[in-house]
Amino acid sequence: MNKLLLSCILAAFAATTFAADKTTAAVDTFQFTIVKENKITPVKNQASSGTCWSFSGLGFFESELLRMGKPEVDLSEMFVVSHSYSDKADKFVRTNGNINFAAGGSFHDVMYVLKNYGIVPEEQMNGLNYGEENHRHGELDALTGSYVKTLIGNPNKKLSTAWKAGFDGILDAYLGKLPTEFTVNGKKFTPVTYAQSLGLNMDDYVSLTSFTHHPFYTKFAIEIPDNWRWGESYNLPLDEFAKVFENAVDKGYTIAWGSDVSEKGFTRNGVAVNPELKKENLPGSDQARWLNISQKEMEAKILAANGPQPEVKVTQELRQQGFDNYQTTDDHGMVIYGMAKDQNGGKYYLVKNSWGTDSKYKGIWYASESFVLHKTINIVVHKDAVPKDILKKLGIK
Repeated sequence: MNKLLLSCILAAFAATTFAADKTTAAVDTFQFTIVKENKITPVKNQASSGTCWSFSGLGFFESELLRMGKPEVDLSEMFVVSHSYSDKADKFVRTNGNINFAAGGSFHDVMYVLKNYGIVPEEQMNGLNYGEENHRHGELDALTGSYVKTLIGNPNKKLSTAWKAGFDGILDAYLGKLPTEFTVNGKKFTPVTYAQSLGLNMDDYVSLTSFTHHPFYTKFAIEIPDNWRWGESYNLPLDEFAKVFENAVDKGYTIAWGSDVSEKGFTRNGVAVNPELKKENLPGSDQARWLNISQKEMEAKILAANGPQPEVKVTQELRQQGFDNYQTTDDHGMVIYGMAKDQNGGKYYLVKNSWGTDSKYKGIWYASESFVLHKTINIVVHKDAVPKDILKKLGIK
């Protein structure tokens, strides 16, 4: 099972309950002041499921609707999950098992579903059709994985005509049947017409990344297991990639953020930092120097320090090294919605997570700029959030 499940599921239960303050907060010796805060919808809880990509992707689009001046909506993550799992099963079988079949996904899945299948409100499909109050997908994941792996074993020497209906039947049993028609505020909708009524145009959104194994200012499919749709991202130099983050938040936009939270600097107490450790303690690269320290030990070092400590100076080469060495992976999806500074003036991004509100800042994380630039796999933003000179280089109008 890939690292997504370790980060998206296990870490969801590792949070500790603390009090939170909206404008100034402290994690022991960290003191944060919010500089910019854009609108978001309430924090949700993916619980014991590897569906962070759906929670964060839809959370991002819910925030986009708020930015557009529209009423707050609560969209169904499990509608997206059901369609995506069904599509993934089809591709897994067609490729004879040569794609990743697991709970993970990407922001491309969310955009694809919105564009091609529509969306429904949460109340129309909450995905809790199996006697649980919170999402618990261990059994579902095991069943669907075994099902498709049995198919490619081809026990009948050819595929039956019933296999897809059987697979979708599992999804229906656990997540509920996909709604075909429903009523909102007295008006009838289908998933497609409801999505159209929201006024979101998926062609207005772009996925961006920054790696050197592909030419800059071109598009490529990031080589990560959960990008099974082979969705493409525009490739930017790191300095311009950084400008997109800052410009987007400053101009009132939120960001769908795909990152690696298995790093030990991503604490379970609402802070994500990228500490610069002494080479004599742990030989090797910045990432490798973390490997001999447990999550608990690293968190203790971070929180016991006398205030924010020096962080890694992120370079293009360092980002690439981490990706090439499997030390930066596609772990978790979240939403960046603001900026803050610590008591030393260090820059942090405000992050909405999907691990519920039983954490120091009620489901919000403060991620340092160093962490964000080092550990981001990709982001999705409205194209108007990208500086115009960068859009021109990418050929986006």
